[in-house]
Amino acid sequence: MSDKKTTAFIDFLLTQNVLKFGEFTLNSGRVSPYFFNLGEVSGGAAFATLGEAYADALEGSGLEFDVLFGPAYKGIPIAVATAVALARRGVDVGVAYNRKEAKDHGEGGRLVGAPVEGRVLLIDDVLTSGKAIRDAASLIADTQADIVGCVIAMDRQEITTASAVSGDTAVQALARDLNAPVTSIANLGDLIQYLDQSDDPASTSTLAGMRDYQAQYCQVTTV
Repeated sequence: MSDKKTTAFIDFLLTQNVLKFGEFTLNSGRVSPYFFNLGEVSGGAAFATLGEAYADALEGSGLEFDVLFGPAYKGIPIAVATAVALARRGVDVGVAYNRKEAKDHGEGGRLVGAPVEGRVLLIDDVLTSGKAIRDAASLIADTQADIVGCVIAMDRQEITTASAVSGDTAVQALARDLNAPVTSIANLGDLIQYLDQSDDPASTSTLAGMRDYQAQYCQVTTV
């Protein structure tokens, strides 16, 4: 396990039912032994904890930024929670996000919130295809802003069908496309080590399934 904060974050994911173990068919058709849905976070106290975890990851990344951008829809509350956590630490940054469709009345457009300018950092939950982040990035490309990085909660470390030839994971492919680093709070290797260190007897069978999935579909890292 990388550190105590990563362990605490996984504990949080489990208590919030964000992280579940079992058999789940993904959009890719793969049957995964775990499922990650940050949409389960819905309470004020939970969002406060989530924001602090992202703020820790941002501070650890060393990235400098002016605006947090949350891709619609799940990225929006995460970006807000992160900005609030940063403000408590004396770092006040703007928050912007996009609409899925352009608004044809009022202020119009697809970008909402703080002006999208200067150094923009993308905030999202988990990367599968990366479509939401890439859609947001294409909108930001039409501004004078520069994308300096992206922070997500969970890196599944999966090699996608599209990147199978290169052997890149979805995160690595996105980082290449953005020409900016993509950082995660936790990854599949962290989950496996968490289960390996657990005293719960039920973790044994879950761990075997996780390791099989990692060997079949993921970039194996030493933890």
